[in-house]
Amino acid sequence: MQISSVNDVKIYNLSHGKSLPEWLSDRKKRQLQKKDVDLQRRIELIQDFEMPTVATSIRVSRDGQFILAAGTYKPRVRCYDTHQLSLKFERCLDSDVVTFDILSEDYSKLVFLHSDRFVEFHSQHGHYYKTRIPKFGRDFSYHYPSCDLYFVGTSSDVFRLNLEQGRFLSPLQTDAVENNVCDINPVHHLFATGNSEGRVECWDPRVRGRVGTLDCALSSLAEGSEVCSLPSVTALRFNGGLAMAVGTSTGQVLLYDLRSSRPLLVKDHLYNLPIKSLNFHDQLDLVVSADAKIIKFWHKDTGNVFSSIQPQTDINDVCVYPDSGMIFTANEDPKMNTFYIPALGPAPRWCSFLDNLTEELEESPENTVYDDYKFVTRKDLENLGLSHLVGSALLRAYMHGFFMDIRLYHKVKSMANRFAYDEYRTDKIRQKIEESRAQRVQVKKLPKVNKELALKLMEEGDDEAELSLRKKKGKALPSVLGDDRFKVMFENPEYQVDEQSEEFRLLNPIVSKVGQKRKKKLRLLAQRAAAQQAADDDEEEEEPEGRASSEEESSDDDKSWVEEVREQRRLLWEEGRDRRRQERKDADRSAVLLERDQSGSEKPPNGAQSQAASRPQFYQIKDGEEFRSFNDVARKRRLQKASLAERLQLEERSGTSNVAASAVGSKQLTFTLKKSEQQRKQQQAERDHHEERRKLRRSAGHLSSGRGRGRGGGRGRGGGGRGGRGRGGRKWS
Repeated sequence: MQISSVNDVKIYNLSHGKSLPEWLSDRKKRQLQKKDVDLQRRIELIQDFEMPTVATSIRVSRDGQFILAAGTYKPRVRCYDTHQLSLKFERCLDSDVVTFDILSEDYSKLVFLHSDRFVEFHSQHGHYYKTRIPKFGRDFSYHYPSCDLYFVGTSSDVFRLNLEQGRFLSPLQTDAVENNVCDINPVHHLFATGNSEGRVECWDPRVRGRVGTLDCALSSLAEGSEVCSLPSVTALRFNGGLAMAVGTSTGQVLLYDLRSSRPLLVKDHLYNLPIKSLNFHDQLDLVVSADAKIIKFWHKDTGNVFSSIQPQTDINDVCVYPDSGMIFTANEDPKMNTFYIPALGPAPRWCSFLDNLTEELEESPENTVYDDYKFVTRKDLENLGLSHLVGSALLRAYMHGFFMDIRLYHKVKSMANRFAYDEYRTDKIRQKIEESRAQRVQVKKLPKVNKELALKLMEEGDDEAELSLRKKKGKALPSVLGDDRFKVMFENPEYQVDEQSEEFRLLNPIVSKVGQKRKKKLRLLAQRAAAQQAADDDEEEEEPEGRASSEEESSDDDKSWVEEVREQRRLLWEEGRDRRRQERKDADRSAVLLERDQSGSEKPPNGAQSQAASRPQFYQIKDGEEFRSFNDVARKRRLQKASLAERLQLEERSGTSNVAASAVGSKQLTFTLKKSEQQRKQQQAERDHHEERRKLRRSAGHLSSGRGRGRGGGRGRGGGGRGGRGRGGRKWS
């Protein structure tokens, strides 16, 4: 059994604990129960209350004696008898069950809607009949007066199957593309369907006509909420003759009065998950709504949360046992959970011993579900080096942090700070010593941190004490030094006031003048108190003069502190100017040294040159030239005066880059690498090789092409070789 408390409401998880394997013998089971403490503490309310893999749906018969659950794998249905607290029978099915319902008081009439469009009927002995609907079904409801089954699914039609005649009737034609859920009011038998477009359509089975439509998608959206998809209706449940609850795919629950088209209340689960189940608890006027993560109990009048249950695995279906505080859930887990909440109602008659058990547990308080866990934030995880565990099973997200096992926390804490205990012990000893010193005679002693501020506060406190003594009914104002809220300011060195900072130097004149004004005001109040005691007749005549003098003094004080602020600003500006000059001088000196190293000269500059270098120099920036530093401008001018050969030799020798700026802001960078000795030798060998080949090569310049003048019997273009003239115009004999 696991006990948790949410909003001071005790919740008992009766399914918590280990389960024994079925293949073990009775002897092995008894041995395990003797050794394992968790097995000894567990409560097996109903024997084998689980599925092989996953439970999808769970129902309770109207007489309260039988609990039926459908699950997989393999598809099956199990019936549990509460009088025997054990499994009554199990039947395997051909396909997965989408949903099922109990038509009789007990388990003798069952209807199963399968995922392959088949509808299967079971009687007390087992399988009775099987038929098929035209479209895939998602939900169905049974109309008791007419014995009609209404099926909704992936179609706009609502199929009707009459069980008395054994045939399908004409379907109801809706305006929706698909219908997800349906329900029938138990009082006036109004039939309602919820579709994928976020609307609810209500039909009267007597006339087979639609009587109303509700647009739940528009009503579920709050102001400023982000719309990712169209909210569709995923759950629907009637309560009494006029109340109806609608659940949407975006995690909202809307409560309607059938006489109004607007919802009375909109409750958001804040998980953005589809609502899977809706139930009403009439004893406390609560709504039990569930999505895949959480089950919430809230008041249907105000929407205030009564309590909540958050299982370890995802929820598929929720069933509330009638007139009790017991709740069954079908989960994505083999074990079906059983929760008991005494605040909702008493335990059922077949397990009335739970009331006595819970009363004993309340008398002897046990650890709650979070007592063995430590709440940590993301900053704590970063300090401990456990940020990589976010998203794992070792951390459970809760509000703005996580819950982690207290044993893991202490282990990591001891590894992260091995000397934490020594520091803790030293602090405790120091606190004990200070507490013992506090019992001695107190002597005025300045603290170690912010001594000047403490001294100033002490002086102001003395002045206020003197003023309070002069007054008859006056009381001394509380001092900052005696206030525990400001105690850390005089103990922690991180709160030390930096008097050399710019902010303090600008605010210090104002603070000092404010303190002086306060002292003058205290003196003025003392004088007025003395004057009131004397009750002089000339008080009314002297009061304006006193006011005028105080106004003159205040104006003089304002002028004085303004002048002091200006003086501090001027001093700060001069310090900044001197600092910038010094930085500029250091930059020029480093640039001169760098240039000297590049040129190769080792002679230091003489005194005149050093004096000239220290003087401020002014340069005129021409059009199209961008200023970078004084050293670059001087170097550029020297390079402009040098010849092209000298500049090339300098760039080749230094291997530096040359930056050329243009008027439009673009730059051109030319970088020449200094050639190594091996490269120079290779280039010289190539030049020698080319020179040698040029000398050995025989020239063919004395030979002319045939396209030129014809010589030696060559034919001209026009003469044919005898008397004709060549291209050059000569006449051959």
